[in-house]
Amino acid sequence: MSLQYAPAHVVLAVDLIELLENNQIEPQVVLAALPLIARDYQRKLAKVSQVPDNRYPEAESGDRE
Repeated sequence: MSLQYAPAHVVLAVDLIELLENNQIEPQVVLAALPLIARDYQRKLAKVSQVPDNRYPEAESGDRE
C-alpha cells in the first residue's frame, strides 16, 4: 500500500510505528508515552493559536481610509 496520497497524519503515524518497532520499544512503554506526547503537543498548539496572526495587518485595521 502506497502512502503517496495519504494524509500527513497517516504518513507520520506509519513513520513513528516503524521507528518504534525498529528500536524495539515495548508496546506498554509506547502507550505510556503517548499521553505525555499528546499533552505536550496540545500545549504547543494552544500557544500557537494564542499568537496574533500578523500576516495580514490591513485586515485588522478595517476600512480606515
